[in-house]
Amino acid sequence: MIIINDAPYGTEKAYNALRMATTLQSEYGDDVEVKIFLLADAVFCGLPNQTTPNGYYNIERMLKIVIRNGGEVKSCGGCSSARGIDKLQFIDGVNLSNMKEFAQWTVDCDKVLTF
Repeated sequence: MIIINDAPYGTEKAYNALRMATTLQSEYGDDVEVKIFLLADAVFCGLPNQTTPNGYYNIERMLKIVIRNGGEVKSCGGCSSARGIDKLQFIDGVNLSNMKEFAQWTVDCDKVLTF
């Protein structure tokens, strides 16, 4: 499981987390299950219609690649609610979740990476 705690832009934490996720998927394929949990300002990573200048990374595109390759992405419902975005449409494949499911993922996963 990969936990992202930072906003999609401003630092490279989300970018590096998603680089790790796509590398795990491309290098290890069926041997690895990628799960991403968005916490705190990282919940903004799950919003659609992100616009970045040409040549710059785009978190929305990167998340879609992870999802298309079988990754599972959850966004903290409490964090989303606190930021007023819980009623907005998220990227297809990004679903609101909660601490109970987050805790279960943590228990179920062999490794947890935090960015």
